Amino acid sequence: MVKEHNPKKITLAIGDGANDIRMLKAAHIGVGIAKKYDQQISRQADYMIGEFKLLKPLMFVFGSECYRRNCQVILFILFKSLVISFPIFWMGFYNFFTPFQFYETFID
Repeated sequence: MVKEHNPKKITLAIGDGANDIRMLKAAHIGVGIAKKYDQQISRQADYMIGEFKLLKPLMFVFGSECYRRNCQVILFILFKSLVISFPIFWMGFYNFFTPFQFYETFID
């Protein structure tokens, strides 16, 4: 879905089992985590790492953009909450806190 909507973005998939093979093949870069008995993931991944602890340096390299996007989403959610709740708070003072429905019921 990311590749369809943002063709210029590069996707990274990390998987550790046979159920992640389709995800690894769909992404631009597939990173597989090798297990003791799993041979399929090692054949399908672009890069292989041996243990989960090696994932931390990899995520620091590729994760900075994800961190920035997560921060933007958090700021958007806070702004949206303020935009929705401030008029309700202001209308409460304006109507002396009478049971007045500011927004319609479709917002609930």
